[in-house]
Amino acid sequence: MSKMTGRFLVSKTGDPQVMQWVEEALPPPGPGEVQVRHEAIGVDFIDTQIRGGLLPFALPTGLGFGGAGVIEAVGAEVRNLAAGDRIAYTSLTPGSYSLARNLPAERIFRLPDQSLPADLAAAALFRGLTAWYLATRLRKIEPGDPVLVHAAAGGVGLILIQWLAHLGATVIGTVGHPEKVAALRDYGCAHPIPLGEDLVGRVKEITQGKGCAVVYDSVGRATFDRSLQCARRFGLVVSYGWSSGDVEPVALMTLRNGGSLFVTRPTVSHYTAEASAFQAGAAALFGLIGEGWLRIKVGHAYPLRDAARAHADLAGGRTTGSIILRP
Repeated sequence: MSKMTGRFLVSKTGDPQVMQWVEEALPPPGPGEVQVRHEAIGVDFIDTQIRGGLLPFALPTGLGFGGAGVIEAVGAEVRNLAAGDRIAYTSLTPGSYSLARNLPAERIFRLPDQSLPADLAAAALFRGLTAWYLATRLRKIEPGDPVLVHAAAGGVGLILIQWLAHLGATVIGTVGHPEKVAALRDYGCAHPIPLGEDLVGRVKEITQGKGCAVVYDSVGRATFDRSLQCARRFGLVVSYGWSSGDVEPVALMTLRNGGSLFVTRPTVSHYTAEASAFQAGAAALFGLIGEGWLRIKVGHAYPLRDAARAHADLAGGRTTGSIILRP
């Protein structure tokens, strides 16, 4: 039997006020699906880009790619999951800004610690999977490798700098506001750099003129040229976001002249497309959390119906760490 639920829909792109709350019937889960009642929902920058029209999605569309909660019902052919299990998930289609939803069981991760707070689980998984593939799937990080992480105080950034430090890297991080410098050091960033400083000069000074083995750039247009200048010979520049706008085309000779550089534009959906990869990444993430190597900062929590305010605060740079919505 169907039950009533509520969710946010975007029928036209624009500012945060275009999000519309609708109430509708949610059918029982189908074969291979589970029905999840949300306890906490992750808010990510990609949500604002879909809502604002920077990422093309067929309209109307839901928002949100991950959350945490309790399984309310399981469909036929579902194994290893049961009603009452506490879980976290990421989905390949948006729709987490809701009270409940049906999801493929293969995208569900049963929390190894069933007492883990839903806020933490929701804040961790989508951002943590991003940090997992960035730190472990693109290039092997050797002890002592200097790496640069842009927007290091953000939801992904705070997890990524901890993961890289755990691997033995010397972490350099940029931060938009000087008051966030102390927090970065506390999370394993050896060299926080406020954006107003001479980034390239500071990186060269820290690395004795060599540059970084890997540069992780989620900012895009405003920082990418400097990211190339901060990479060492044979260095890798990872453009995995574009909060300031998409990167302008780069001439291949620029990579040659910069030291035979490598550039990639990856996305977490490709690195977790297979269920086995998703489960492996989630297990690695929650394993490090359980061992105390990773701390997840839930910087801000909003009622679900205040999603527009969460988007405005995120876009305005008024947040640190991860953002969640609570139904």
